[in-house]
Amino acid sequence: MKTTQIRTTEDDSAAAAPDEGAGTPFRAADAASRAAPDGTAPDEADPSAPSRTTRRTHHDAPDTAADFAALAELPEDCPERRRLQDCVVTAWLPMAHRLARKFRNRGESLEDLEQVAALALVKSVERYDPARGNAFETFAIPTIYGELKRHFRDNMWEIHVPRRVQDLRNRVRASLRELELTSSGRSPTVAELAAHSGLSEEDILTGMEALQCFNSLSLDAPVAAESGGGGDGGDGAICLMDTLSSDEGGYDHVVDREAVRSCLCRLPEREQRLLYLRFFRELTQSQIARRLGVSQMHVSRLLAAACRRVREEIEEREDEDGNAHPPRAAA
Repeated sequence: MKTTQIRTTEDDSAAAAPDEGAGTPFRAADAASRAAPDGTAPDEADPSAPSRTTRRTHHDAPDTAADFAALAELPEDCPERRRLQDCVVTAWLPMAHRLARKFRNRGESLEDLEQVAALALVKSVERYDPARGNAFETFAIPTIYGELKRHFRDNMWEIHVPRRVQDLRNRVRASLRELELTSSGRSPTVAELAAHSGLSEEDILTGMEALQCFNSLSLDAPVAAESGGGGDGGDGAICLMDTLSSDEGGYDHVVDREAVRSCLCRLPEREQRLLYLRFFRELTQSQIARRLGVSQMHVSRLLAAACRRVREEIEEREDEDGNAHPPRAAA
């Protein structure tokens, strides 16, 4: 049985490796381990072996046609099939890593990209059908590229962006790069981008907004510098946190006070005094009872009744204004 051949970019013909007799069918791993660093076949190749013309391909593309033919004849649950698949994956792993390196310096570690490419290679080996007549690399390379792009699309965005918006972003970015080469350093306008890309101006604006969504900024990131420097002796930089608004609880307090003001004015004087002592003077019920000469339980009942009257009046007013519920009188 002959070992796997390694196709090179230097020659149009691939020399067959020496015949090692009947034995293991794992030709891909054997050829990968015996190949020279530059990807050429072993020096001890049989010169008398007939050569065949193959198309030029990259040096890390081994000839595993015989291995795939053997895989096609093995049953799915055969242990030998799994071992042969592992050897084929090992032989093609340098090509997968080479494709992964094309996506480096884009915010993801090279180790993670190589792992994604390796998993895509495993899927390609499992799904490849040599009976279709296409070379394995023509099936594996688009599969690996697709998995790498899907990794960036699904895992690298800081916030969720719909697929359509991501596509608009890519088209707008490509048009920006092409137009900047011919606009003498001037930034292209929205109308120019729309005419160049075939998109509407609204889609161009959506894509331009998505250009800033891939990575998020830290709240401590400086966005401007104060003139004259900061008052605390710092460098005077204004952080993104300084430009963001925050919730002010005092506004809710003002709204609540104005809502109950008119209701409190309509309460009997005794109940007004009870609410004043309890909620404005912050006296306890026992202190109020001693001051008024009544029991603490009586003070508790009077406070509960006064609060209930105020609450019901406010809810009735909201129902009448918003028409959310029928008026209480009609009920």
